[in-house]
This record gives sequence, structure tokens and C-alpha cells, in this order.
Amino acid sequence: MSQQPLNFLCITTYFKGEDFIKSCKEAGNKVYLLTKKSLENENWPWEAIDDVFYIEEWNQNDVIKGISYKFREINFNRFVALDDFDVEKVALLREHFRMPGMGRTTAHYFRDKLAMRVKANNEGVNVPEFTSLFNNDDINNYADTIPAPWLLKPRMEASATGIKKIHSKDELWQIVNDLGDERDNYLVEKFAPGDVFHVDSLNVDGKVVFARVSKYLDTPFEVAHSGGIFRSATSEIGSKVEKGLQKMNKQVMKAFGMKSGASHTEFIQSKATGELFFLETSSRVGGANLAEMVAYASGVNLWGEWAKIETANLKNEVYKLPKIHNKYAGIVVSLSRFEHPDTSSFTDKEIVWRMNKQWHIGLIIVSESSERVLELLDRYTHRISSEFHASIPAPDKSL
Repeated sequence: MSQQPLNFLCITTYFKGEDFIKSCKEAGNKVYLLTKKSLENENWPWEAIDDVFYIEEWNQNDVIKGISYKFREINFNRFVALDDFDVEKVALLREHFRMPGMGRTTAHYFRDKLAMRVKANNEGVNVPEFTSLFNNDDINNYADTIPAPWLLKPRMEASATGIKKIHSKDELWQIVNDLGDERDNYLVEKFAPGDVFHVDSLNVDGKVVFARVSKYLDTPFEVAHSGGIFRSATSEIGSKVEKGLQKMNKQVMKAFGMKSGASHTEFIQSKATGELFFLETSSRVGGANLAEMVAYASGVNLWGEWAKIETANLKNEVYKLPKIHNKYAGIVVSLSRFEHPDTSSFTDKEIVWRMNKQWHIGLIIVSESSERVLELLDRYTHRISSEFHASIPAPDKSL
């Protein structure tokens, strides 16, 4: 089997995963892309794509019939969801076609925030106190025993989308009543001020083989709701917090049944107690160019290595990690008031990446010193804020 080209169907309704596609092709596979027609003019790595199939909008039955038709002549070996919003859709496709990989039950742990918390809690992983919105008595009991403030979170959205801060029981019930028949799609959890970390990892045969811990210098919630500047930096390697998060990440991956692939998991450290809590996870590479930051710090391209893991798994070969570097990296990204911001005045030698995206400005810096990375991030954030920054109020998707 190892001599035969394998057929990968990469599925995404967003433009992302270019490095996965290229790495998959470089490994000797045939790569097919299923995406939305509206994305056909994006800068896909066409040289690495054998064929592309377009849909206007996602209709599960239509997608199944379309893949069934293509399956008559293309013996697909693997379906891969390249975006968080496609994880559950692709899990259903795997189950229909009896394809190896994550099925719907496991996929729910990586998409549904309520499923995540229930499973983590049952497995002894520390989570903020939470409740579903199914039952009135449960809501009242929660509001009477867990002090406000709380966060209302949609179960199936990604990142900080749709999160709302609640300050009283009356406000909570007003929101629950406004949600009406949609209340079952939300949960409420204790708001605990603290530092938010993310662990970006690779998993092989049920084990974490690589993980890098980083800290958001402003929480995703603050950035999304205050129009702030996005920043993250590699955590101090070998520190107590870094070791604790490495351990918790392994616990979460084992509890949720992650077999092979990439994951992006978020944790919070309480400012009041220093305690670590699990927030959420996803079975994909982190967004917001965090993969590039991790790659510059460690030498590990998460997209590319994920493709190699999938290939090795199908060929019954042993996956080998590349050499790992223990450098420190940081990223700063902001909306820009200029369509094509000029970053040539940022001249420090530590700059290794500049964002090339309309109405955005972004930089990644790398150093042997964590202190140097944080110093430059602070300096650049002040400059970007005064010279380039633009903001758009976050849409209220919570109601």
C-alpha cells in the first residue's frame, strides 16, 4: 500500500490549510479540494491540487451525493476538515462512507462547548463552574450558588464569537427568555479573570508528540469585544505554568479521544488563585496566524506535519517529528486604517514575518529571549495603536 498514491479529500468552507495541502502533495498523495464556489479565486496552492469540487452552500445530503458520485472513480482514503466549522460536517461524512478518522461523537468534544465541559468535568479535568440552559431549576440553582459575573457562550461557535458577559440573575433570565427556543444551544459559565493560554499540539496514535504553550497577551474576549490588538507569545519553557499546561493538555487529549492530528486548546490561569482551568479545544490548527508563530519558535509547521501524520497513518509508517527548536516568538495583528500599511519602519532584526493582507497589519518576531519578544511586542503594540490601528465593533451574535 505504501507505494500507491493515496487520495485525500480536503474539505473547508473557509480559505485556509494551504500548507496542509502542499505537504500532503509533497508526501506523494493525490489531493482533492472541496470548497465553496465563492472561494475559487483565493490563492490556493493549485500546483498541489489534483482537482477541486465546488458547492454553493453546505447541504449535507447534496454533499454526500456529490462525493458518492466522485467516489465511483476516485477511491478516497481520507477526509480532512481544514476548519473548525467543518469538523462536525466531515465527521458525519466519515460515518456515512465508513472512513477512518474522527466520528461524530468524538468530534462533538472538539466542537460543542457544553460537551467539552461535561466530558472534561467527568474525567477530572479542572473547568470553570458551568450549567446548561435546558432546565429552569438548574439555572436558578446555578445563579443562586455561583457568584456573578458569568459568561454566556454559544455551544458551537469558534473563538470568542457570540460570548456575552452577565452581571446578575435578572440579566441572566432576561437573556435566557430572549433566546427563546434557542436557549438549548447555549451554556453559562463562571467568569474568572486571568491569563488565557493556548497549547498547539500534534497527536499520533493517541499520544501528544509535540506541544507548544503560548499566552494571549490580551484575551480573545477582550480583543473581540473591545476592538483591541491581537497578541500572543511563547510561554517561558520549563516554567511551572508551562509544565502544568503541558500536563493538562495531555489529559484533555486523552479524555476526548484524540487519536491523530492537530489540536488547539485554550486554558485560563485564575488571577485570584493561580489555578489552571480548561476552557475549550478544537481538532485543527489554531487560527490568527498562530501556526506561523509556533513554526518560527519551534521549527514545527503544524499544518505540514499534520499532513505527514495522516499520510504515515494510512501507510502504516512511523511518523517522525522534525528537529525542534526552543526559541521564543510573538505575534501582533491589528486591523489597519490603511489598505496596504507600510511596515518598512519596523526594522528590528527579530522580525521574521510581515502580514500581507488588505486593511491589516501584523508582525511575528523571534528571539532566544522571552523578555526580548515581550519588549518588542509592547513597543510595536504602542506604535500600531497610534499609527495604524482601526477597529470595528464586534457584532452581537449572542441573541
